[in-house]
Amino acid sequence: MPFTVVRFNLVDPHAGPVSLSARYRAALEMAARADAHGVDTVQTEEHHGAANNWLPSPFVFAGAVFGATKRIAVTVSAAIGPLHDPLRLAEEIAVLDLLSGGRLVTVAGIGYRPEEYEERGVDWGRRGRLQDELLETLLAAWSGEPFPYRGRTVRVTPRPLTRPHPLLLVGGSSKAAARRAARLGLPLFPSAHLPELEAYYRERCAAYGTEGWTMMPARETPLLHVSEDPDRTWARYGEHFLHEARTYASWQSKDIRSAVRSGARTVAELRAEGVYRVVTPEECVALGRELESLVLHPLCGGMPVEEGWRSVELFCDGVLPRLTARDAVS
Repeated sequence: MPFTVVRFNLVDPHAGPVSLSARYRAALEMAARADAHGVDTVQTEEHHGAANNWLPSPFVFAGAVFGATKRIAVTVSAAIGPLHDPLRLAEEIAVLDLLSGGRLVTVAGIGYRPEEYEERGVDWGRRGRLQDELLETLLAAWSGEPFPYRGRTVRVTPRPLTRPHPLLLVGGSSKAAARRAARLGLPLFPSAHLPELEAYYRERCAAYGTEGWTMMPARETPLLHVSEDPDRTWARYGEHFLHEARTYASWQSKDIRSAVRSGARTVAELRAEGVYRVVTPEECVALGRELESLVLHPLCGGMPVEEGWRSVELFCDGVLPRLTARDAVS
């Protein structure tokens, strides 16, 4: 059985508050449906100041998902660490860990958009040092013991449920991120399939005397939409996939390594690339037998909610039972 993900970033370039409210509530209902059908995690992310309403508050959204579900995890991938107050984030993650019974997974990255830093008055040039401070503060805070912080001694309460601490990974594609994770004994979450970075991380773990592991994307991790008629779906809704792909492309420099990277300028080019795929239930089952993970992206790029629901229902009712049945037989 592949690892299964339902991804939400709540993008809608044309929505007003009423429409966005309906989209957010639909995402929670979709998360509950995914939870009931055994999906492993909801994945969400953080971006600020985006004209298309990209989700800026992933931890608030995670809390809402936990309130609507019983067992599914929520992976925040990634939080932009230097934009958060370290003590406040330590408290928020601790509360979410308690609330969810340990279902929160946080990937802390440093981001790749200088405009997000400028908007919040955070020095882009200090992002590495700020990330170090954030990670060190989180680990110290979750111990429940007093620790030095910016010239004073503090203690953060409540202590989280998960021991030794809530699951925290360091995200990124640079050697600096790998060194940071290795030094602190934290897992590394590369932003793409980067075996050379994984090898470097393991070398640094050995040098620091820490034990680490990686949660690396597979070489092939397409973003999926399930449809009984992919040709019709591409014709009617292809611009939604293209909107997200072009938004990512406008943000990423040549130095950014990402599992979601597209150079497409048209819907036809995007479809040919295979980064975003519309598949039938049968094709999705076949992918589930080949790939390490299946990532469903039902509300991609402002996708109409009713079409997103069709994708979720086909995935839950037409794909997952067949994958589960195959595993039971084997």
